[in-house]
Amino acid sequence: MSASSTMPLAEHWCDSELLECVSIVSETPTTSSFTFKAPSGASFNYKPGQFLTLEILVEDGVVYRTYTISSSPTRPYLLTLTVKVHENSVGTRWMMDCLESGMLLKVIGPAGEFTNSDSKAKKFAFISAGSGITPMMSMLTAMQDAGCELDVVFIHSARTVDEIIFRQHLSDIASQCSGLDLHFVVSQPNVSKAWGGYQGRINSIMLQAMAPELLEREVYCCDPEAFMASVKAMLKESDYDMENYNEESFSAPTETKLPKADLTAVDDKKAYEVYFAKSDLSYCSNQGESILLAARSAGIIIPSACAFGLCGTCKVKKLEGRVDMTHNGGISQREIDDGYILACCSYPLGDVFIDS
Repeated sequence: MSASSTMPLAEHWCDSELLECVSIVSETPTTSSFTFKAPSGASFNYKPGQFLTLEILVEDGVVYRTYTISSSPTRPYLLTLTVKVHENSVGTRWMMDCLESGMLLKVIGPAGEFTNSDSKAKKFAFISAGSGITPMMSMLTAMQDAGCELDVVFIHSARTVDEIIFRQHLSDIASQCSGLDLHFVVSQPNVSKAWGGYQGRINSIMLQAMAPELLEREVYCCDPEAFMASVKAMLKESDYDMENYNEESFSAPTETKLPKADLTAVDDKKAYEVYFAKSDLSYCSNQGESILLAARSAGIIIPSACAFGLCGTCKVKKLEGRVDMTHNGGISQREIDDGYILACCSYPLGDVFIDS
């Protein structure tokens, strides 16, 4: 019997099915990888670099937290999220302290456009800091598994040596693959451990030394916001073609804000009805009030996480009516064509019927 014949025959997983945690691996003192399976045996279909939103029940109620998938769709029957806990973490703290193998979680997604799966480029530069390494790991693994000829400069920054996520795994890949040029940078070297790599904050001189052919590469950069802003500034100074620059962060955009509805296009009245079909409730919404806020005012819970049109958690079906929606990539054009909207960044332009 071949190995492939033993694989479960099932449809692709969809987020109506809860996921079961099957293993937990500590990566660093503050980071762990949680691996899930679909109890039905369904496979996972997503693009490397995409993310999921977890519905987590904590002491104060339900919270929604978004995490990038660190595993690769080329290994479709298990899915891994690698999460880093911070001082003020709520959802991640619960995962670290309470999530155990065998537990089931509601998971929404996948979503996101931060992926090189459709890129025509031959040379890449992955530049990350902290937990921003997770989409890079997914993309690198997918390229490896697909038999791609790698030409990747992989630069990762961490506070200390102990906090470098996937350090050994990436080092093993680099030792076996000449197409992966791996560089770690630490801002605070541990005095008790020898460190012969780059130290301090990444600067232009350091970046040029690590990636001398950077202008020829498609750049993918992730987390945190200040880190990405610094990398972008260095690239612009070097006359890099920013059309080849890609980034992802789950922080709200700092340069632009989501606009309110174009009130000149609103029906000529001060208020309009938002009707929620499944709940059989309606709410008289004020102009400039989003569908998400209208739902909350009506006592209807629409899951939401980022609240600025990125994560896609608040996606709902619009049955009738017009809305003004400006998003940050949390919904595809195909979904929009099918009538879906993001409640957090959709503003009624008249009476609207929502399938919630």
